[in-house]
Amino acid sequence: MLVVVSGLPGVGKTTIARELVRVTGALFLRVDSIEQALRNAGYQVQGEGYTVAYAVAEDNLRLGRIVVADCVNPWPLTRAAWRSVAARARARALEVEIVCSDKDEHKRRVEARTPDIPAHELPTWQDVVERDYHPWDREILVIDTARLAPEESVRAILAGMCG
Repeated sequence: MLVVVSGLPGVGKTTIARELVRVTGALFLRVDSIEQALRNAGYQVQGEGYTVAYAVAEDNLRLGRIVVADCVNPWPLTRAAWRSVAARARARALEVEIVCSDKDEHKRRVEARTPDIPAHELPTWQDVVERDYHPWDREILVIDTARLAPEESVRAILAGMCG
């Protein structure tokens, strides 16, 4: 099974994805980590982090592993690519969008974050507000971190994985 945990920076994706991985023993793929590793190696990064993540996810899905992908996943193109990865591996995909409906809380989180990846430059609140993030065009599981704690969010995702 592929669980794609998506959403804008600062909504709680990584916190939830990490807890989901801890509970399930899944493989954790964080696109921010992949992209920063590429930058550290001297590459200009556009979509390469996603391309690497797709390949690693597919390899692990083919082995029967649960894969949790942590990424902004902002466009229909990237969303379709994740679904294609699961389809090629004959695995089920669960698309999850993490949101924070309380804009003041979302802004506070973005402004209070500190990098947990060496040399990673975090986006500013203005960067988040101006992000090219498209609305979803299909039914997905939406988790609102203004209403649910991380543990409750993980329980909702686990229920979606079983459904």
